Amino acid sequence: MDKIRRMKRIFREDGKTLVVAMDHGTFNGASAGLENPGKTIEQIVAGGADAALVNFGVARRFAAELSGIGYIARLDLPPTYLGVGHDSRIAFDAEYALRMGADAVMINVGQGQGVEEPTYPHLSHAIQQCDEMGMPVCAEAVPGGFDSGKELKTLDHIARGARIACEIGCDFMKIGFAPGFERVVQETFVPLIVLGGAKTDDVREFFASIREAMDAGASGVAIGRNIWGAGNTVGMTRALAAIVHENAGAEEAYEILQSVK
Repeated sequence: MDKIRRMKRIFREDGKTLVVAMDHGTFNGASAGLENPGKTIEQIVAGGADAALVNFGVARRFAAELSGIGYIARLDLPPTYLGVGHDSRIAFDAEYALRMGADAVMINVGQGQGVEEPTYPHLSHAIQQCDEMGMPVCAEAVPGGFDSGKELKTLDHIARGARIACEIGCDFMKIGFAPGFERVVQETFVPLIVLGGAKTDDVREFFASIREAMDAGASGVAIGRNIWGAGNTVGMTRALAAIVHENAGAEEAYEILQSVK
């Protein structure tokens, strides 16, 4: 299978995708809503998710539940909740991901002292491996790393970091959002998936932010806690799928959420 066919396992014919991020367990243990990964996968499939980002242990144990959607595998591991620092380390290789049936792999990268030195070589090495196997590579590009403050998560830093990852050779990207995101779209040449960020209690505002990202040119979103941590996994997935694929607005998405019990 080549990259084009694998990418089509993640992105629909409209070129867009709803990815559910479920990779939190390697640094935080069992988060609320992810106690039973198999059940959560069944719920996001029922809601219309296109792909899931899961760790290898989950992919192995719940292969049947995962078989109906795209599977993105993370090659790196972050420090645990008791660890020091924020740098991810490569723990798996692309060949293993291929054997596990992954449709794409993901690696964290970020510009900044102490962050880019390990992560950009990780990305370039994975790209070389994956090109030989027809495996797409997704760069999760976060300026300054995940522990960085708001001063580094500006439009300018996001745009520059995105272009750097494109130049290195990633096939698509998971990335933060900032007002003026159209600039990031214009200055890159791969699909951009906007990450969901921290858990929010204002669902309407959250839906509006996703609508804003899609209107700015995002090719989709990668949402975790705001789907499986919201208490209505099927409903949140269905509502977000409507925003991504059916051009639904925030209020329409909220009505969809309320209709699913």
